[in-house]
Amino acid sequence: MPFPSVAGVDEAGRGPLAGPVVAAAVILCPDGIVGLADSKVLSAAKRARLEAEIRAHCVFGIGIASVEEIDAINILQATMLAMTRAVEALGSDPGEVLVDGNRLPRWRYRAQAIVKGDALHPCISAASIIAKQERDRMMRAAAAQHPHYGWERNMGYGTAEHLAALREHGPCGLHRRSFAPVAQAALL
Repeated sequence: MPFPSVAGVDEAGRGPLAGPVVAAAVILCPDGIVGLADSKVLSAAKRARLEAEIRAHCVFGIGIASVEEIDAINILQATMLAMTRAVEALGSDPGEVLVDGNRLPRWRYRAQAIVKGDALHPCISAASIIAKQERDRMMRAAAAQHPHYGWERNMGYGTAEHLAALREHGPCGLHRRSFAPVAQAALL
């Protein structure tokens, strides 16, 4: 009897002032992927190589919660929504879900929240890589439409460059108006 599948889940984009929150769920291929680690400690080149390998050989799903959803239900609930969508996008229910962090969505899957799980479990590391790469692509595309915020460099985080652009140009439709720096800039 085969072992039940284990899916790792992680998100990218909880902290930025702009853009969606993106989650990924990954069930590793039987042979695994060599070199997996938390996406934040990998070089851009290594992340890109690992992402291609994960996409080619593993089962994965991506879930997105929009800026509108973030502002309507708050970033924590939007993150849980994106994670749920990522697991649902796998196409079949995993036997167990390992989630990076200390909270779980309310769902029907057997699951564990694991603090620093992206550094401990390869399936969560893989999800971390997929989520980060997907969100970074989205922010680079958004930067082409809104070049003055520097999103191709800061991915929507509240860097000095981004905050200065917010003060000068105000927020656009991709900014999270429920986040204090954006709400304050909207009042200027």
